[in-house]
Amino acid sequence: MCIGIPMTVVEGDEHAAMCERRGEVRRVSMLLVGAVPAGTQVLVHVDSAVRVLEAGEARQIDDALDGVAAALAGQPFEHLFADLIDREPELPDFLRPGAR
Repeated sequence: MCIGIPMTVVEGDEHAAMCERRGEVRRVSMLLVGAVPAGTQVLVHVDSAVRVLEAGEARQIDDALDGVAAALAGQPFEHLFADLIDREPELPDFLRPGAR
């Protein structure tokens, strides 16, 4: 399974950028999203930025990744999925009864 991770653009152009996440800096292709200002968060998959992220969405992805790591280590993880606690799961529109 492949997982995209949020990274913050440090510097770059429309072709490539240096991006950072938790102290790790790597060169990321920007061909799919174009040039973005330093400080912008992007979703990185296989060293390519695939889309720009809002800060809240980047935080939710980081929390989910931390939650999975905590669960695998046998540590408490429920607090990292706060956006999912106390709500019923929802099917996407195309899977709801009567959808075509």
